[in-house]
Amino acid sequence: QVRLVESGGGLVQAGGSLRLSCAASRLSFSSYAMGWFRQVPGKEREFVAVISWSGDRTSYGPSVKGRFTISKDNAKNTVYLQMNSLKPEDTAVYYCNAEHLGTGWPKLPRDYDYWGQGTQVTVSS
Repeated sequence: QVRLVESGGGLVQAGGSLRLSCAASRLSFSSYAMGWFRQVPGKEREFVAVISWSGDRTSYGPSVKGRFTISKDNAKNTVYLQMNSLKPEDTAVYYCNAEHLGTGWPKLPRDYDYWGQGTQVTVSS
């Protein structure tokens, strides 16, 4: 059974940084695009970032572009989301996902094959 496990969430002040990690198991990791979405209560899941299966393309949501960086380490079966210059509006549960042979273009949540359980990020003002 495929598992995606997020970590690295927590409480940080505005302007600070966090790095989220998502470790994958029982997955041919190098064949999967990996991405991040986020969600706050009462709102739809929002696209944050994605990296293609080959690692040569990344895409970001407009609200995080220039502040967040996604990367993947095939040797560790892990995808990272470096989040800098955090704002209170970045507060959400962050979910990791995987898409087989994804090309790194943003897609709808239903287009992804696997999801993690999420990690809470809270940014205080």
